[in-house]
Amino acid sequence: MKTVVIGMGKIGLPLAVQFASRGHEVVGVDVNQETVATINSGLEPFPGEAELAERLAELVPAGKLRATTDYAEAMRGANTVVVVVPLFVNDETWQPDFAWMDQATRSLAAHLEPGTLVSYETTLPVGTLRGRFVPLIEEISGLKESSDFHAVFSPERVLTGRVFADLRKYPKLFGALSLEGARRAREFYESALTFDERPDLARENGVWDLGSPEAAELAKLAETTYRDVNIALANEFALFAQDNGIDVYQVIEASNSQPYSHIHLPGIAVGGHCIPVYPRLYLSCDEAADTVRTARQKNAAMPETLVKRAEAMLGELRGKKALILGASYRAGVKETAFSGVFPTAEALRARGAEVVVHDPFYSDEELAKLGFAAWHEGEAADLAIVQTNHPEYATLTSAQVPGIQLLVDGRNVTRQENWAGVDYTVLGRGA
Repeated sequence: MKTVVIGMGKIGLPLAVQFASRGHEVVGVDVNQETVATINSGLEPFPGEAELAERLAELVPAGKLRATTDYAEAMRGANTVVVVVPLFVNDETWQPDFAWMDQATRSLAAHLEPGTLVSYETTLPVGTLRGRFVPLIEEISGLKESSDFHAVFSPERVLTGRVFADLRKYPKLFGALSLEGARRAREFYESALTFDERPDLARENGVWDLGSPEAAELAKLAETTYRDVNIALANEFALFAQDNGIDVYQVIEASNSQPYSHIHLPGIAVGGHCIPVYPRLYLSCDEAADTVRTARQKNAAMPETLVKRAEAMLGELRGKKALILGASYRAGVKETAFSGVFPTAEALRARGAEVVVHDPFYSDEELAKLGFAAWHEGEAADLAIVQTNHPEYATLTSAQVPGIQLLVDGRNVTRQENWAGVDYTVLGRGA
């Protein structure tokens, strides 16, 4: 079976490797020539994905996986095409920007052969496969869906850094436009994936047909939007608890001991490619979703909220040096997609503070490319704000930040005993 994966990013490349590991002949397509060359050298173009380097080093020399920028060459004789191209959201309008996906769809359609299964794995607004991409493919290719080719939506449900483990852990959802398309999709994914036993599930872990592309599109939006809404609620609880002398983490642990409560943890920011983005994709097809909109606005405002609280505790911030601890959007990854470091720095600079940033994953040069001056242990600062829950910050002390007057921990990762003599506040922990 020849499988083409379009988009060799942090999801697409591990998917291509997974398919090749299961015996498929895999060709990856990407517009970046450097990425293609790196993959064809058997090397990973980005660090941090478990198992990826080892698998690439085995599969590429064996001829089971290769990459190209040439759609015509890649698509020739393909049984299945999997599309994992980024979909962006306009920060101003919150509307999806389909530019890259439209271009990828046009390119694959121009070389699509009869009998091919086309599976979109990029998260989409409900109705996009049926209403946008299928008509575009039909127009360019001259082929008809459900007779000449089959299109399905099957959302990726993985987290960068642990893609291969997540592929085994979670059911593979899909929705097709015809019974034959559903049969083809099931056959493909059952050949390409293996699944862990999940006795906690109502049915056997594996490939699940949701009956339509719209149901599969909504399932992915629902599971990620739920997290954003839940975190917004946790943040509201945290701010209230902090102002009323209550430890919200103790409260959440107690509440979640009852099986119908699943409160998430609060935090200064919700980052990454998924949780800040997908609620806006949902809102693009459901303008009446006021709960979703309010939650997204609440979470987006958290950096400003905590900086404002820091200002209330310390006084005017103009001329003060403010250290942001953590550039990554979460611990354990070298990734700044929608990271809270950007709005936190913006809120501090708007008040006249001098901003410096530290992150164990980033060099001074890399931080400079992100627009930040680097901080080093032993350098002075007036206040520090914990933005990322890197474990290194659990052992950081006031002695390592000379002159510090205030620590604001937005991730509940530091230890109060390490900050003796310093005003110390943790989101969600009342004094």
